[in-house]
Amino acid sequence: MKKITLIVAALVSTTLTTHADTLGIGLGSYDVDGSHSAADLRLDYEYDTSVWLQDLKPWLGAEATTDGSLWLGGGMLYDWQFSESWHLKPGLGVGYYSRGSSDLDLGHPIEFRSQLELAKEINAQNSLGLAVSHLSNADLDKENPGVEVLSVYWHYRF
Repeated sequence: MKKITLIVAALVSTTLTTHADTLGIGLGSYDVDGSHSAADLRLDYEYDTSVWLQDLKPWLGAEATTDGSLWLGGGMLYDWQFSESWHLKPGLGVGYYSRGSSDLDLGHPIEFRSQLELAKEINAQNSLGLAVSHLSNADLDKENPGVEVLSVYWHYRF
């Protein structure tokens, strides 16, 4: 486990220094319904490079909660700028999940993260967003309760 975490951290830090575009920091409420709630902290990295379609971009993310849950992964997001300063960003990713000391068992170490974010540009380098996301193992295991997270994001464009 420690080796995997160190390898992923090294890859993410190397990638951040060589291909930077947007760094997102999110703070939210894990398990919004409140039965297993915890604070949720996220660090997401969105690449500037479009893949296959214009504005379809890869991203990497790390998510940790105050009860020790951890998710490390990545995926694709579509950054749709629908007005001069507003963006809608649907995204989907897959990653490694560790339950930590949480009472909520998501059922599998592989968890998918789907997210929808609405973001407003503050200036050329900064934006604020509100995102709702869902973590689920997509029935890889018979246990698949899933969890919803509501987050506020600050994005910094390099």
